[in-house]
Amino acid sequence: MEEEEHAETSGQYIEHHLTNLQVCRRDGEWVWNHCEAGFIDMTTINVDSMAFALILGLVFTLLFRGVAKRATAGVPGKLQTAVEMLVGIVEESVRGAFQHKNKLVAPLALTIFAWVFLMNLMDLIPIDLLPEMASAAGVPYLKVVPTTDINITFAMSLSVFVLVLFYSVKVKGLGGFLKELTFHPMPVPTKGVGIIAAPIFIVFNFVLEGVSLLAKPLSLSLRLFGNMYAGEVIFILIALIGWFQLPLHFAWAVFHILVITLQAYIFMMLTIVYLNQAHDTGEH
Repeated sequence: MEEEEHAETSGQYIEHHLTNLQVCRRDGEWVWNHCEAGFIDMTTINVDSMAFALILGLVFTLLFRGVAKRATAGVPGKLQTAVEMLVGIVEESVRGAFQHKNKLVAPLALTIFAWVFLMNLMDLIPIDLLPEMASAAGVPYLKVVPTTDINITFAMSLSVFVLVLFYSVKVKGLGGFLKELTFHPMPVPTKGVGIIAAPIFIVFNFVLEGVSLLAKPLSLSLRLFGNMYAGEVIFILIALIGWFQLPLHFAWAVFHILVITLQAYIFMMLTIVYLNQAHDTGEH
């Protein structure tokens, strides 16, 4: 019985830490934490994920704006040095992966990397600290890592996807974009007896290219969500150990710093690659 009660308590602990603070409209009224949301629910707002994402976006904007205003040509401070190093890394990544001219790509890549990194970094805060503070203030649930919410990662990937579609049509034209979807990867016969089978080739190409196109936002969102969600679950499981968790928690946190940085970098690089493909007309 004691083991069953302990398992039940552990299950409730895990469930509590994986539950978002939600608000939704039910029966004409706004209600909190009674939303019965699915994996992706367009009618429910995860307030904690939205709030932390917006706050961290504001932190990034104000921090970089402050550094830019106080930048000096002399000996830079530690913060300015760190920002300049980050900007240099992003610029080098863009030059290596983006073969066209577009003034939006480098600032977008910098924003994505810094924003995703800050959201991921929230995973290093002790797992019980902010939820217990929120509970003391009367807030029953609080998830502090926005990138462990698939709604956040999917929204970001959809924003990138919209840019991919926009530049695909802008650079190639609507006809060129549709031709890319229907005449590749298998060449469509345009003369002779083979032209009879052209519709089959076009449909086959469209299915292949359509799946490849739709896979881009899915790969962006699920990769980031999956890695960060798994990391959060491991932190929660370590916390169940009690006081003996500290060495293990520290070891996992040190390793997780690499995961946090790598996932932000991968999201940025895939965005650059996808935008490069959107600009590619086959002439390069």
